[in-house]
Amino acid sequence: MASRADTFAALIDRAYDFGDLPSIVLGGAMLEHQALTGHLVRVPLRTLNRHGLISGATGTGKTKSMQIMAEQLSRAGVPSLLVDIKGDLSGIAAPSPGHPKIDERHRAIGLPFKPGSSPVEFLSLSKQPGVRLRATVSEFGPVLFSKLLDLNDTQAGVLAVVFKYCDDRRLPLLDLKDLRESLAYIIGDGKAEFKAEYGMVSSTTVGAILRKIVELEQQGADTFFGEPSFEVEDLVRRDKRGRGIVSILRVVDIQDKPKLFSTFLLQLLAEIYATFEEAGDLDKPKLCLFFDEAHLIFKNASKALLDQIEVIVKLIRSKGVGIFFVTQNPTDIPPVVLSQLGLKIQHSLRAFTAKDRKNIKLAAENFPVSKYYDVPELLTNMGIGEALVTVLNKKGVPTPLVHTLLRAPQSRMDVLKKAEIKAIVEQSRLVPKYQKPADRKSAYEILEEKINEAHSEDHKEKIDKQRRASRKSKKSWFETVYNSTTTRQIGRTIARELTRTLLGVLGVRTTRRRRRRRRRY
Repeated sequence: MASRADTFAALIDRAYDFGDLPSIVLGGAMLEHQALTGHLVRVPLRTLNRHGLISGATGTGKTKSMQIMAEQLSRAGVPSLLVDIKGDLSGIAAPSPGHPKIDERHRAIGLPFKPGSSPVEFLSLSKQPGVRLRATVSEFGPVLFSKLLDLNDTQAGVLAVVFKYCDDRRLPLLDLKDLRESLAYIIGDGKAEFKAEYGMVSSTTVGAILRKIVELEQQGADTFFGEPSFEVEDLVRRDKRGRGIVSILRVVDIQDKPKLFSTFLLQLLAEIYATFEEAGDLDKPKLCLFFDEAHLIFKNASKALLDQIEVIVKLIRSKGVGIFFVTQNPTDIPPVVLSQLGLKIQHSLRAFTAKDRKNIKLAAENFPVSKYYDVPELLTNMGIGEALVTVLNKKGVPTPLVHTLLRAPQSRMDVLKKAEIKAIVEQSRLVPKYQKPADRKSAYEILEEKINEAHSEDHKEKIDKQRRASRKSKKSWFETVYNSTTTRQIGRTIARELTRTLLGVLGVRTTRRRRRRRRRY
């Protein structure tokens, strides 16, 4: 009769054998905290567009799991993007120096260890070395931008009309100052023009939108919006050996800029979805995206933004793209997004408080039921570099839960020196393409010229009026005196007195004549 260990090993071999489908190896199966040598845990590349989750407490190996997956995908010809918030993923560009503990781990797994590096491209949202990522306001469009700013229906409607106004007038909205200038113009110098064609907008509503744009600018988004705009096709590249290029976005200062992080994520996913062609289920994905510290995405995101992320996560898999969220606890991910994640790699969790224990119970419910493991108990007792794993098989069905001793990264597990990063950046073909910002004539400059021209015409008209008035005032002394109000009043008084005098004289004479006639008769 087969032992419990033999029965479990046979189950794992059947469940994680995907035949001719290409796959990557995560590590080896474990039972009762002992590695079962030679029983490998694999992930079929075909199912990686169904997304995934890598979670666990600080220091349990989440980042190394992300590193393992990225380098194995690279060897399979799949490019990836890694959002590196802690700054410790750059080592993937250099081969591991090896270590006796690594050799011991791999002997237990039954997998030879071969040091190696991956082709790397460094990206940046700020002044860090690497390819600068930018996007224009127009590329976002009014709908996504309204969700980003968390605008209400009225504000979103006004913003949509402003985008339409700028499109009709050929006013390019490239950066945030273009949008600010356009909003200020429609309630200022361009109010009458805008109202005639698009209707009246409330200055209060526009003011609320402007305040939210300022808030976005204060988190550094003004450096993200602009040209040249990053082309997402540059993420899908391979080197001369056919290895997928690993793009590492180093954002070590993103914790205090959640709006910027959400902005980048939303724009990236939307651009990929709009640009990539429909692909369906491929033998391997076109691109895989790994977002470390994913709780920063969801913690301060508005409901509208969460809804947009949910929609894109659901639809983007048809483009051949896989998304993997890396965070401390599965409860950091909204349930509607968590339900879309097929691959789950769960490292150990900590149970220091009642809330921690409650979260562990909730985390345990995310996995298939297993008669071989007490999942809540195991979640708090796994060692570093161990994880509970379940994947989707070729039919899309979750595989049995397996406690896995993860393989070690073939690349370095520490940070590259500045000189090493600089050398990689200097060899990049993309850095010259995106490094220098372009500030072509856009809405800001066009409207500024229009305002200055209008003010110049108003000033010219005012001067002309003053000149005309000045010419009229240059009259003769007689005209000045004659047309004077005082002169006219004096003249009228004199004329009236003369008339009265004359009439008085005539009146006296007439009376005397009448008296003489009466005497005669």
